[in-house]
Amino acid sequence: MSFITLEQLRESRGPLLGIDPGTKTFGLAVSDTSRMIATPVETIRRKKFTPDAAKIFALYDERKCAAIILGYPLNMDGSEGPRCQSVKDFAANLCALRDVPIMLWDERLSTAAVTHAMLEADMSRSKRAQNVDKLAASYILQGVLDRLKV
Repeated sequence: MSFITLEQLRESRGPLLGIDPGTKTFGLAVSDTSRMIATPVETIRRKKFTPDAAKIFALYDERKCAAIILGYPLNMDGSEGPRCQSVKDFAANLCALRDVPIMLWDERLSTAAVTHAMLEADMSRSKRAQNVDKLAASYILQGVLDRLKV
């Protein structure tokens, strides 16, 4: 399995699926077909890999996505920690089920940025808990979309 680059992503067409892979949940977001805006879709509580992957691929197919953007949890100094290996393993397992293009994208501070925005919006603690993962996925995906425009 090899990950796609930004250049390879530029050559493809269609919406992109963003995933913020947490230890307990997955946040999911999808771009529009023109790849201008990332929209949060849902949060999936992690259970077992096969049913989780089925939900991810169902959304991927429903939205006719061209690639998956997977949040990559680098350490603040840019080094890879144990969670990075977990994300790589998850990507390899997805590709074992279906050969889809996957791009790893630095997700440092995505949850912090989203949480800060929700606090500024005076969102209740329970609403923040419900929305943080899918909003983080949207934040990660929007970073890729913005970079594609450059």
